[in-house]
Amino acid sequence: MDGMPRPRPPHLVRQQSRHGVWVWYVRKGHGPRIRLREPFGSDAFWSEYRAALEGAPQAPRMAAGAPQSFSWAINRYRASSAWHVLSKASRKQRDAIYKALEKTIGREPLGRITETTIDNSMKARRDRPHSANNFLKAMRGFYAWATGDGKLVATDPTRAVHMLKGPNDRVGFHTWTEEEMERFEAKWPIGTRARLAFDLLLYTGLRRGDVVKLGRQHIRDGVITIRTEKTGDVVFIRILPPLARSIEATKTGDLAYLVTRDGTPFVKEGFGNWFGDCCRAAGCPGSAHGLRKAGATRAAENGASERQLMAMYGWTDGDMARHYTEAASRRRLSVEGSEFLLPAHMRNATSPSPVTRQSLTSRKPLK
Repeated sequence: MDGMPRPRPPHLVRQQSRHGVWVWYVRKGHGPRIRLREPFGSDAFWSEYRAALEGAPQAPRMAAGAPQSFSWAINRYRASSAWHVLSKASRKQRDAIYKALEKTIGREPLGRITETTIDNSMKARRDRPHSANNFLKAMRGFYAWATGDGKLVATDPTRAVHMLKGPNDRVGFHTWTEEEMERFEAKWPIGTRARLAFDLLLYTGLRRGDVVKLGRQHIRDGVITIRTEKTGDVVFIRILPPLARSIEATKTGDLAYLVTRDGTPFVKEGFGNWFGDCCRAAGCPGSAHGLRKAGATRAAENGASERQLMAMYGWTDGDMARHYTEAASRRRLSVEGSEFLLPAHMRNATSPSPVTRQSLTSRKPLK
């Protein structure tokens, strides 16, 4: 660790907790461990270290829910307007994260949670990038309130901590490829419920919680108008010809296009499980959310601007839209730039010979 004196001061021990946080102890021989809670390297840390060596009594930890503890701060956040404007799904997900944290750091003073604490927690979850990113989003939401309307702390320790990249991309859900979408369409033709679900997800960009509520009452003059569950924003989506054909060819409900075999509307969790079964039957590893991302990828690669993507997908800031447009731009620039690998006389040729997949695969093997 940076700043650690050499040689290490006597009886000072460092250990990583099961949550990935490095903690410091003073332990003489086989005696009890005395936890040091001040930030490492600070004057307060070395004062605490000396007091532990001398056997001075240690300041007690805060009681659960005591003023300025993490639990106390989280409970205040739960009572705030910032918390209540979140969607029910977001509150449920983040509350589970906060409750788990309260079991481990609930008694800790809020001021002792630093950027290093957050970063170490992310590293402890690095084998589960989606879980790690959900943790970071939850902490960012809390600290956005705590440094703003809550006025509990002056600085946000999450600001410089970055999201982890998943196996497919930065947010963890697999983005459907064009080949996977073609495979699904081949398995589930127009007129099936599975194909209608696919087309609704792809051609509207709605999340599963919104797509299960979508019905005829949301359509006027060929445009869908719906208030999204997650952000509460209204989005406007033109019904494209493939989606119109799919709706027309499929037996649907009225107030909800997507219904179960019994004719009742789906709940989003049940819909996600059912659609996952449809994906597996088609040999596709995708999910409903991954199909939404595939649509955003396709739109960006076809030239949609950041502002258009924000409006289409209901994003309240430009970060996600920028992710898709930058990825599309990198791909386009890379393809165009590959020409510069050729010598000048070949780059200037006006009619280069096309290289097809067939010409590449039909060549005789080299001898």
